[in-house]
Amino acid sequence: MPDRFALVTALRGAGWHPAAWRAPDSGAERLRSLRHWRDVIVEQDRLGVDAVTVEDSFTAGPLGDDGDLDVTTVVGGLDALLVTAAVAPATRQIGLVPTVSVTHTEPFHVATSVQTLDHLSSGRAGWRLQVSPTAREAALFGRRTFPTTTSAPDGETAAALFAEAREVAEVVSRLWDSWDDDAIIRDVRTGRFIDRDRIHNAEFRGEFVSVHGASIVPRSPQGRPPVFVLAHRADAASLAVDVADVVLVTPGFDGREAPDLVTEIRHLEETDPSRTSRPVIADLAVLIEQSRALAEDELAALDEAAGRPYALGSGSDAAVLATTVPELVARIGSLRDAGIAGVRLRPLRTPRDSTAIARQLVPALVTAGLRADVSSRPVADLRSRLGIAPAVSRHARTPEVRA
Repeated sequence: MPDRFALVTALRGAGWHPAAWRAPDSGAERLRSLRHWRDVIVEQDRLGVDAVTVEDSFTAGPLGDDGDLDVTTVVGGLDALLVTAAVAPATRQIGLVPTVSVTHTEPFHVATSVQTLDHLSSGRAGWRLQVSPTAREAALFGRRTFPTTTSAPDGETAAALFAEAREVAEVVSRLWDSWDDDAIIRDVRTGRFIDRDRIHNAEFRGEFVSVHGASIVPRSPQGRPPVFVLAHRADAASLAVDVADVVLVTPGFDGREAPDLVTEIRHLEETDPSRTSRPVIADLAVLIEQSRALAEDELAALDEAAGRPYALGSGSDAAVLATTVPELVARIGSLRDAGIAGVRLRPLRTPRDSTAIARQLVPALVTAGLRADVSSRPVADLRSRLGIAPAVSRHARTPEVRA
């Protein structure tokens, strides 16, 4: 259905191109300000984008060839979860999806922080689950060591990271379910604020994580905010099918195209009949101009400034498109025909390309019949907006059937 075709914008600093900060209109001097993030996200919200994801990492920036920070790109950033919480009151409909790593973060803190965001946004929070694979990140915490300083862990390390991620996701889900929807009773007559029988401990003991007790945050508006996982490799795809509500894929990466990726996800889903089909959303990195020639010139200028091309397999795990709005609409239409349920667009330049997505692409998709006009619809929670079924608590009581 056109109204279920999701449009998500992925925000990262001055943009996804490493040289985007050098443009005169990049606003790079404002990247550490609330105003920058509020202005960009409010525009996405006002013009009908379904959700924004905000990137985050335990590294201050990408590494150069010498193994140290690459000082030619944006170094340093703000906490994605805190940014989305700060922006939430200024927005009305858009989903707010911070990236939060599970590798060095306690699942209790993940669960309660995302729950808090869901309350503050009245049911518009999501969580992009990410692992942190490098020795450089591990050294910040000092509790464990990894054998590599790069972003590509060896097989044994990767297997352990994804196994740990499964456990953390399970614990977070249990904590989100630990309060019943009606646990807060506010019974003035008896003086009871809560019914303790409606709060349940999240009992879990695994190889990596052990948790006893309940969340300190009451059940949030969505119950369980939707979990996003980027399935850009086989082990990540397996994790996504196990724990995610939304699967992000990268057509073209490793030679796999959209139909193959959808087939792969559906095949993995068949191994567990209890898991329902979830939206598969394609990632594309975009630079948008009025003509293809101008877009290609702009990308070439950025590549020259960076001293290297930014392309699929060269700095990017997603296809990089120097394109126009009509061409992008056609590309999105072909993805939908391949079974893709939406796109997550990575603007190479923020706010220039994020503005083009909101002001030009959204109405063009409506005109092309690829998407319904959602700007005037009643506010819905993020699960509903993405076409994901409501979250039913594992502790939900079965209604009594009266004769």
